[in-house]
Amino acid sequence: MTDSHLKEVGIGSELLFKGKFLHAKCDTVRLPDGKTATREYVIHPGAVVVIPLLDDGQVVLERQYRYPVAQVITEFPAGKLDAGEEPLVCGQRELLEETGYTAAEWGYAGKMHLAVAYSTEVIHVYFARGLSLGERQLDQGEFLDVFTATVDDLMGWCRDGTVTDAKTLACTLWLQNVLSGAWSLDWQRAGDVSST
Repeated sequence: MTDSHLKEVGIGSELLFKGKFLHAKCDTVRLPDGKTATREYVIHPGAVVVIPLLDDGQVVLERQYRYPVAQVITEFPAGKLDAGEEPLVCGQRELLEETGYTAAEWGYAGKMHLAVAYSTEVIHVYFARGLSLGERQLDQGEFLDVFTATVDDLMGWCRDGTVTDAKTLACTLWLQNVLSGAWSLDWQRAGDVSST
């Protein structure tokens, strides 16, 4: 199967905004029928989300105020990739900084695009287990609560609308399938894990 009848080809690009973290562009594209259109989108450096599994079967979650939607959001630990940073290193760093946990084993689940219509963001999904709790190392200006929950509670919150964060909803699907045995992970010791 070929996708050539669906592809759009960039023929021009304008930088609309250059921020410290995000950039916005407006590209002119040639459509498959030969006509042109514009595509506005955000350039994002990429991110990692971690599904931390405690030995008692619970998961580690966070509650954090998200200014663009003006509410406190329940979500899995996550963070953006620094320039040149490997996804695994980012996941390990974010888990420690935000929650205080380190993990003995890591499993790479895959990647997802959160907003394909207007963002380049790719999020790499890792599972972490064999957790040990230490001191959190929150970034300057970062405020969040860390708590644990059962998988049943998490799934209930996804169902009733308590959890609305797209990455956490998608990760709960991954979690459900990994725990049921429908999807497998290649678990590796922390020092032996390949980045992707």
